[in-house]
Amino acid sequence: GFSHIGLSTLDMDKTRDFYENILGFQAVRCDIIKFKEGGYVRHIFFDVGKDQLLAFMEPNGVPGIPSDYDPGINRGLGVPGGFYHYAFEAGSVAALNAKREELIEKGIIVTDVVDHEWAQSIYFYDPNGISLEFCCLTRDIGTEDDVTMQQRVELSVERWLGDNFVMGRVSGLKREPALTSD
Repeated sequence: GFSHIGLSTLDMDKTRDFYENILGFQAVRCDIIKFKEGGYVRHIFFDVGKDQLLAFMEPNGVPGIPSDYDPGINRGLGVPGGFYHYAFEAGSVAALNAKREELIEKGIIVTDVVDHEWAQSIYFYDPNGISLEFCCLTRDIGTEDDVTMQQRVELSVERWLGDNFVMGRVSGLKREPALTSD
């Protein structure tokens, strides 16, 4: 596993509220890093389970660091929403469905359950525009077929561009097979 993933935010208060109160991850370390040249960075680590952490930094008036940028990564790079995303373990299909309903009840726009054949997932955004996922395996993986690079699906690129990565998969409480061609 990993120790931590480091990300950025322009609004630490909204970020902390989302990760603590919406996703239920506990903040385990909070720092302010002051720079001699001026400005500071607020830094917070969230425990996402199994000794793995998600960290955010929020720059405030630090020379050489822009005061406005896109912390959502994908939009800033101009790539589809699935290219850079972070997936949290749901544990089971039942837990994945329960997490989806919980997020919807908390006002989060969440995709339908996407069936990847080997896993099921839901996708949504954090307040920074970062693509997030809850996922669970539905079978053992690593078979000869799994590790053979091959075309498994054909999609329209529109389905992945911009907000379509999430918004194009939201319709209610139904399942969406990901391996269905357009």
